[in-house]
Amino acid sequence: MNSKDVELPPQELDPIAQAILDFLCLRDQKNVVKPIEVAKYIAEKRKSRANVPGLWRRYLPAVRNQAKFLARNGRIVIVRRGKPVDPNTVKGLVYYQLVEPITDD
Repeated sequence: MNSKDVELPPQELDPIAQAILDFLCLRDQKNVVKPIEVAKYIAEKRKSRANVPGLWRRYLPAVRNQAKFLARNGRIVIVRRGKPVDPNTVKGLVYYQLVEPITDD
Protein backbone atom coordinates (compact mmCIF):
# COMPACT_ATOMS: atom_id res chain seq x y z
CA MET A 1 0.00 0.00 0.00
CA ASN A 2 1.32 3.40 -0.95
CA SER A 3 1.41 6.21 1.62
CA LYS A 4 -0.42 8.45 -0.86
CA ASP A 5 -3.36 6.02 -0.87
CA VAL A 6 -3.92 6.20 2.88
CA GLU A 7 -6.79 8.50 3.82
CA LEU A 8 -6.18 10.19 7.16
CA PRO A 9 -9.17 10.75 9.44
CA PRO A 10 -10.09 14.39 10.11
CA GLN A 11 -8.21 15.76 13.08
CA GLU A 12 -10.29 16.31 16.18
CA LEU A 13 -10.03 19.70 17.79
CA ASP A 14 -8.69 20.26 21.25
CA PRO A 15 -11.58 20.69 23.72
CA ILE A 16 -10.52 24.29 24.38
CA ALA A 17 -10.46 25.06 20.65
CA GLN A 18 -13.90 23.50 20.26
CA ALA A 19 -15.19 25.56 23.19
CA ILE A 20 -13.90 28.74 21.52
CA LEU A 21 -15.80 27.89 18.34
CA ASP A 22 -18.91 26.94 20.32
CA PHE A 23 -18.87 30.22 22.22
CA LEU A 24 -18.39 32.25 19.05
CA CYS A 25 -21.26 30.39 17.37
CA LEU A 26 -23.53 31.37 20.25
CA ARG A 27 -22.83 35.01 19.44
CA ASP A 28 -23.79 37.10 16.44
CA GLN A 29 -21.47 36.63 13.43
CA LYS A 30 -20.24 40.24 13.53
CA ASN A 31 -19.60 40.31 17.29
CA VAL A 32 -16.14 40.00 18.71
CA VAL A 33 -15.40 38.38 22.05
CA LYS A 34 -12.63 38.80 24.59
CA PRO A 35 -10.42 35.86 25.57
CA ILE A 36 -11.56 36.35 29.17
CA GLU A 37 -15.20 35.77 28.16
CA VAL A 38 -14.24 32.48 26.52
CA ALA A 39 -12.20 31.40 29.57
CA LYS A 40 -15.15 32.17 31.87
CA TYR A 41 -17.47 30.21 29.57
CA ILE A 42 -15.15 27.18 29.72
CA ALA A 43 -14.76 27.45 33.50
CA GLU A 44 -18.55 27.62 33.90
CA LYS A 45 -19.02 24.50 31.75
CA ARG A 46 -16.38 22.58 33.68
CA LYS A 47 -17.28 23.82 37.14
CA SER A 48 -17.56 21.08 39.72
CA ARG A 49 -19.22 21.18 43.08
CA ALA A 50 -16.23 23.00 44.54
CA ASN A 51 -16.82 26.59 43.51
CA VAL A 52 -13.29 27.91 43.04
CA PRO A 53 -13.19 31.68 42.56
CA GLY A 54 -11.15 32.74 39.58
CA LEU A 55 -11.15 29.27 38.00
CA TRP A 56 -11.35 30.89 34.58
CA ARG A 57 -7.80 32.23 35.02
CA ARG A 58 -6.46 28.68 34.69
CA TYR A 59 -8.01 28.41 31.24
CA LEU A 60 -6.85 31.77 29.86
CA PRO A 61 -3.39 30.67 28.59
CA ALA A 62 -4.94 27.64 26.85
CA VAL A 63 -7.63 29.85 25.30
CA ARG A 64 -4.97 32.19 23.90
CA ASN A 65 -2.89 29.33 22.50
CA GLN A 66 -5.82 27.52 20.93
CA ALA A 67 -7.17 30.77 19.45
CA LYS A 68 -3.83 31.26 17.70
CA PHE A 69 -4.08 27.71 16.37
CA LEU A 70 -7.61 28.36 15.08
CA ALA A 71 -6.54 31.65 13.50
CA ARG A 72 -3.60 30.01 11.74
CA ASN A 73 -6.01 27.44 10.31
CA GLY A 74 -8.47 30.08 9.12
CA ARG A 75 -11.31 29.22 11.52
CA ILE A 76 -11.32 32.51 13.47
CA VAL A 77 -9.85 35.99 13.15
CA ILE A 78 -7.86 37.64 15.91
CA VAL A 79 -8.69 41.34 15.99
CA ARG A 80 -6.67 44.15 17.58
CA ARG A 81 -7.76 47.78 17.37
CA GLY A 82 -10.50 46.79 14.93
CA LYS A 83 -8.18 45.14 12.41
CA PRO A 84 -7.19 41.50 11.82
CA VAL A 85 -3.70 40.71 13.07
CA ASP A 86 -1.14 37.98 12.50
CA PRO A 87 -1.65 35.25 15.13
CA ASN A 88 2.09 34.57 15.24
CA THR A 89 3.05 38.07 16.37
CA VAL A 90 -0.02 39.37 18.20
CA LYS A 91 0.36 40.88 21.67
CA GLY A 92 -1.85 42.96 23.88
CA LEU A 93 -5.61 43.34 24.06
CA VAL A 94 -7.27 41.23 21.39
CA TYR A 95 -10.70 39.96 20.40
CA TYR A 96 -11.84 36.85 18.55
CA GLN A 97 -14.30 36.70 15.68
CA LEU A 98 -15.56 33.89 13.47
CA VAL A 99 -14.42 33.96 9.88
CA GLU A 100 -17.26 35.07 7.64
CA PRO A 101 -18.38 32.21 5.40
CA ILE A 102 -17.78 32.61 1.69
CA THR A 103 -21.01 32.57 -0.26
CA ASP A 104 -21.38 31.92 -3.97
CA ASP A 105 -23.82 34.52 -5.25
